[in-house]
Order: sequence, then C-alpha cells, then structure tokens
Amino acid sequence: MRILWLNTNLLLPLDKGGKLRTWHLMRHLAGRHEITCLSFAEPDQAQAHLDGMSEVCSELVTIPRRERHKEGWRFYTGVARHLLDRLPYAVAQYRSRAYRRAVRSQLAHGAFDRVVCDFLVPAVNLPRALPCPAVLFTHNVEAEIWRRHAETESGILRRRLYAQQWRRMLRFEGRTVARFDRVLAVSDVDRDTLQRLYGDRLKAPVSVIPTGVDTKYFAPRPATTEHAKRIVFTGSMDWLPNSDGVVFFCHEILPLIRRAEPDATFTIVGRSPTPAVRRLADDDGIEVTGRVEDVRPYLRNAAVYVVPLRIGGGTRLKIFEAMAAGRAVVSTTIGAEGLPTENGRHLLLADTPREFADAVLTLLRDPATRSSIEAQGRALVTERYDWSAAAAHLEAAIADTRTPTHRTKRGAAASIPMTSVKRAKSL
Repeated sequence: MRILWLNTNLLLPLDKGGKLRTWHLMRHLAGRHEITCLSFAEPDQAQAHLDGMSEVCSELVTIPRRERHKEGWRFYTGVARHLLDRLPYAVAQYRSRAYRRAVRSQLAHGAFDRVVCDFLVPAVNLPRALPCPAVLFTHNVEAEIWRRHAETESGILRRRLYAQQWRRMLRFEGRTVARFDRVLAVSDVDRDTLQRLYGDRLKAPVSVIPTGVDTKYFAPRPATTEHAKRIVFTGSMDWLPNSDGVVFFCHEILPLIRRAEPDATFTIVGRSPTPAVRRLADDDGIEVTGRVEDVRPYLRNAAVYVVPLRIGGGTRLKIFEAMAAGRAVVSTTIGAEGLPTENGRHLLLADTPREFADAVLTLLRDPATRSSIEAQGRALVTERYDWSAAAAHLEAAIADTRTPTHRTKRGAAASIPMTSVKRAKSL
C-alpha cells in the first residue's frame, strides 16, 4: 500500500509516549509499505531528526511551525485569543493553510491507497473530499481528557475554561470521527468510550491496536543500593495530565510517605517541565531533570515507579516501560486505564493520597512483595506485548478499511504545490 500519514509534530526526538507508539508501529509498517509522512516541524529542527525519519517513511514533507506554550500566561493568552473560536484551542492552534495545501497536493499527485490521521488534531487540516479510504488513529479520547480537567480543577475560572474546552472538543471529536472510514483506539476502554459518545456517527466499529514495548531495550539491570528509597516518574512534563499528576503527588502524597520514610526521594524525569513542575524542585528530596537522553538509568536506580495521574486517556506506555525495566509500579486507576494489568499482581492501584502513599510504603519496606510485583510485571510485557504484534493489528486494520460508495473518486483533489519536501529513501 501507499500510505499518506499525517502528524502534527515530527516523531524525533522520541520524547513522548504518543511519538514512541507511532514510531514503533510505523517502523514495522515501513518494511512492507510505502509511507509518506506529512508533519509540522520546528524551523530549526535538527537535521539528524529529519534524516532519522527515513527509518519509518519513504518520504517526509514538513511544514514549518513553532510549538506554543502549554502553561503559564502565554498559554492562557493563546486560549483567550480563541475564546470565540468554535474549535477547541488544542485543535485551533494547529489549523494551517500551508498544511492543508500540502495535504491537497499530496492527494492530487500521490495515488495513495490509504490516509492515516495520527491523533485527532491533524484532521482539522484534512479536505472534506478524499480520494481513498481514511483511518483515524486515536491515542486518547480527547474529550474525556478535557472533561477530567474540568472535574479536577479547583479554581473557578480555570474550571470554567476547561469545561468550555471540553464541550468544544466533544463537538469537534464527534464531527471528526464521522468523517473517517475506520477509527482505531489503543485500548478496550477507549473503544467503548468512543462508541458510547459517538457510536451513532461511526461508519464502522472501532478497532483496538494494543500497546507494545521494546522489552530488549528496557531489559532490567541490577539497581544500586544507593537509591533504595528513590521514587521516580517519567513523562513529557508539558502535557497537562502529567504536570497535574506530579504536582498532586508532591503536594498530597509525598508528605505522607516522608512522615514514615524521611529519606524517600522523588525524581521527575521528562522534557519541558512547566513552571509549576520546576518549582517542585525547591523542596529538598525532589529532583526535576528536564529532558534526558536515556530514561533507563533513572528507572533502574529507583525502588518504585509511580503514575499518580488524575487526568488522561489512552494507555500509559510508561507503565509497560517500567515493567519491562523490572520496576514495581504504583498507579491510579486512571493512570493504568486500558492496560491488561491485575492489581496486586502486576502493579498496585490506589486513588486516594493515603492509599497511594501506603502502596508506595509497602513496596519500599517489603522487598519480597516488591520483587514479586517486578517479576510478574516483567513477565506480562515480555510474553504478550511486543511491538511487532501490535503493528500486525494496525496493518490489518488499515488494509481492511473500505470507502463508502458515495466518497469522491481517486484523483479528485485539487493540485496545489507542496510547502517543503525532503526525500528520505525508496523502499
């Protein structure tokens, strides 16, 4: 197949869960299919990142764009500019004439067999009439994330803002899923939510693409005893559910842990920490690293891995990575949502600050329990969740997608020049 794959951001560097999932899946598909990837990219994007995309696509088309702030006064200023916009801010900021022109040009000249929209947002730039079957690959149910933001926010103004964005996202997501011939989800939970919210608009049942992990890359190594009471979290720290989760952990949970274990420390690992996250490092025993080249040393030198998320959707790749690295995990129910894990066997689940602190303390103080959780978590991902199996599910779903008879015939899109093109390789 010839596939036109639409992204909002370049996959490299691999510093987000969504990027990692797409990278591993595309890498397997690229060996069997010809993929043209169209994406926004920073104007000063590292050449190594552009060159590296040749591993997952035969052609890369980039549209220059600078990433906007996701917290602080610049974020709220950006939201304010879109108060009267019918689109949610998370979508409207990616609306681009240049991107739309590039999509139309590719569809006019590319003779593609399928279009894959990776995440919901690129669909804002997709023409109404398409010449081939189209697939929407959702990594989250975006409206659910904004609903949870509104429910957990304590400030009146921000709660109203999040509620407004939730309603707009609900409308946009509903209209968008109705445009695609097939919608893919990353868990049974997300599939059921999509069908509950938008089932009457879907053209076909939602298909589930399972989460995978590179178990060889995250193979366990002996941990040092120097950090026997270190707790760690990894993730993109400019994603609101992650920043909310670590602030919640530091303010509500960590003090309870330290009353019992004063030597316990917490390390927050991940790119682009927001101002609120950076301020957490002002307290003794809390480290905020920012972006690191390799998260594995931080996983291996921790006693417990935590996922204290109150907001979110999709599935947490970080949990499978921690399990593959042989770390015991404590998560909220939302944090582990959609993963085929069993509480008390593969990880510990806790939702209140007291329950979460007690679960962490159990693993810090009871080596036998910790070792059992580590072993069974590692066995789960090693035996059942390899990326090649997930890619096979994705390939079958894309190949099986069909266009309704009323859709525009191939070649109907207008001919418009591309913004920029970089040839990567020929398969």
